[in-house]
Amino acid sequence: MSVEVLTLLFFGSLLFFLFLGVPLAFVLGGVSVVFLYFTWGIDSFYMVASQVWSTMESFTLVAIPLFVFMSMVLERTGVASDLYRAMHLWFGGFRGGLAIGTLFICAIFAAMVGVSGATVVAMGTIALPAMLERGYSKTLALGCINTGGGWGILIPPSIMMILYSIITGASVGRMFAAGILPGLLLVVLVSLYVGIRCYLQPSLGPALPKGERGTLAEKLASTKAVLLPIMIVVMVMGSIMAGITTPTEAAAMGVLGSLLSAAVYRKLTWSMIQESSIRTLRLTGMIMWILFGAHAFSAAYQGMGAQQFIEGLMHLLPGGPWGIIITMMLVIFLLGMVLDPVGIMLITLPVFIPVVESLGFDLIWFGILFVINMELGYMTPPFGFNLFYLKGVVPPGITMGDIYRSVWPFVIVQIIGMGILMMFPSIVTWLPQQLF
Repeated sequence: MSVEVLTLLFFGSLLFFLFLGVPLAFVLGGVSVVFLYFTWGIDSFYMVASQVWSTMESFTLVAIPLFVFMSMVLERTGVASDLYRAMHLWFGGFRGGLAIGTLFICAIFAAMVGVSGATVVAMGTIALPAMLERGYSKTLALGCINTGGGWGILIPPSIMMILYSIITGASVGRMFAAGILPGLLLVVLVSLYVGIRCYLQPSLGPALPKGERGTLAEKLASTKAVLLPIMIVVMVMGSIMAGITTPTEAAAMGVLGSLLSAAVYRKLTWSMIQESSIRTLRLTGMIMWILFGAHAFSAAYQGMGAQQFIEGLMHLLPGGPWGIIITMMLVIFLLGMVLDPVGIMLITLPVFIPVVESLGFDLIWFGILFVINMELGYMTPPFGFNLFYLKGVVPPGITMGDIYRSVWPFVIVQIIGMGILMMFPSIVTWLPQQLF
């Protein structure tokens, strides 16, 4: 059977079973094992086992359960409430100030937890009702929370970056460093969009009445809420950049910081630790099984010889190397609307990375573009995770249609940000070069 027909059957089978709702790990593993058997025979299964075994020896994998556990603990500490109170006092006097303050809190949370769900749920519970009560447009408020929550996988530490590094062989430390400036760029661009729009349309985000803006003493007192988050960020990212720890060891530092925060807020109880540990076990187990399936997928894909076929197909695209990169980004964006981000990563990276390397592009730079696209996947209809996280905590009057409509202006702003990073790759590569 020709490689073209095998490729069509292979990817068609993957998408078919994913759309049927079969769990990703079973789709990747099951379809790949079937194709391996009929292309290479039963001996190919030893190759899969060998690849899985070598991955399980990776020290980097230890960081995944540690960062997950850190996010589970921080979700229950009460840090988000104090942060929002501080932003309420400092930014509330400006048009759109509460929305911009919410974006800043999302960025701070992103620098602590490495996942998006915790931020969306926390801000949807705390910030959304406060903004709606003060006359903010519901689409603006929903869009800010949805967008800011997605930064958890871009602003380091990021579990998605760890998975990218495991699959591609890129340095986790370089990926973390590369995500800082692009993350700040997106925070600035989205904040500017909110500020300018609320300045031109005051009804979207009115300034708070003077009675709610707080005195200078209250504002200064509220800044203590920022101390614990800064401590955690310094413990995690500061230890990496100072060369004290590896990213895996820094994850353990983050767990220590989250437990200290829980103790300060008097939430450090046995039941909290037990619940966080169980949730961490479930999520980490899911990720590990997906990785097992991904190795089977990679082995089957290489065994069919389809990699050379895809590379040749990519080189036929118009626009040269940049046309290929833009096409890849478009494919990832469209897949993000319907598939799980981890699944997209495991399906596309074995196909795209050899092409990116053959074109001479930097894997770290491509990785940041990829992660931003995954972030867009978290927030775009119809199946973005953040949409459903948000739906679970919004007031009864807000429909799924309202949430869907709220995201598109923010998607456009972030696509503009991704375009800036494509035109000026040094924004991504400068800091890793300086630090490593």
